[in-house]
Amino acid sequence: MDKLPDITSFKARYDEIGALISAPDFYSDQRRATAISREHQKLANLIEKTEYFAKLNGEIDEANQMLADANTDLELLTLADEEIAEKTAKLATVQREIMLLMLPPDEADSRNTVFEIRAGTGGEEAALFAGDLFRMYSRFAESRGWTIELMSSSVSETGGFKEVIFLISGEDIYKSLKFESGVHRVQRVPTTEANGRIHTSAATVAVLPEAEDVDIQISPEDLEISVCRASGPGGQGVNTTDSAVQIFHKPSGMQVYCADERSQQKNKVKALKVLRARLLQKKEEEERAKYAANRKDQIGSGDRSERIRTYNFPQNRLTDHRIGLTLHNLPQIMEGEIDELIGALQQADYESKIAELLKKS
Repeated sequence: MDKLPDITSFKARYDEIGALISAPDFYSDQRRATAISREHQKLANLIEKTEYFAKLNGEIDEANQMLADANTDLELLTLADEEIAEKTAKLATVQREIMLLMLPPDEADSRNTVFEIRAGTGGEEAALFAGDLFRMYSRFAESRGWTIELMSSSVSETGGFKEVIFLISGEDIYKSLKFESGVHRVQRVPTTEANGRIHTSAATVAVLPEAEDVDIQISPEDLEISVCRASGPGGQGVNTTDSAVQIFHKPSGMQVYCADERSQQKNKVKALKVLRARLLQKKEEEERAKYAANRKDQIGSGDRSERIRTYNFPQNRLTDHRIGLTLHNLPQIMEGEIDELIGALQQADYESKIAELLKKS
């Protein structure tokens, strides 16, 4: 616990940013200046903690020397033992703080996030569960002061969703919710079940960071855009004109449909946002595939085909299979109280990354 990875590159970056901040035109781009200043502060904190870490190591060495010199002096022996125990505990805490500061940031963490929830196996019960998940994430977003914008939806006959796509806007959304991608399984007695039998159904969740123009370049020649009149439950109330938009991206084969707005232009803008997010995810998945050997060490791949969680209503139990976490407050969770769950997933991710960083040191 007395060593750290080399931070020479971090110190070099700190000096580099210091020179940038000193430039006369540094604040001409306020957004860039804010991001660079935040990075500078993080690096300053890292350097300060590494200096404190070295100081603690020195104090432990001194205490060990005092212990060696104490011979049979019980008072000195006790004093040295207490100091070593105290400083060693502090050293472990500071080391972990330094490791967290050294982790490379995920550029997508601060982005707005596109959520796609689809009913899986289980028919109408799966659609109802998809609706429950939409409500859970909506309540959680409201508790954080985030805003939700419905992008596209297909309502089931019983009031759930065959599919619902929405955008959550705010601060650090992807950082909080990126581990929600995957298959969510539910075990409960459906409202339509006359004999009280427990059914197992599922819904898939995809969490996509909103793509910016600089991330994904889309050529107009690559798109086939068609318009039509919305159909299905609620369609008559939304559209009296051909305002629904369907976009087909020829290079990837992706297709996006949006009909929630009365305006054809608004539906087109929303559909393009979803398309960009999906293309960005595809690009990132291709990058991750290059490092597939490390995949088993991750708490989740972001793959919507991976079963990540079970919601067991008869036993009032939620189990996240990736980290072995079980919680017994399912009604509160379904009301959006998922802070404990989100925190546990983030902690597991940090521990995995820190372990990887230590291997390289």
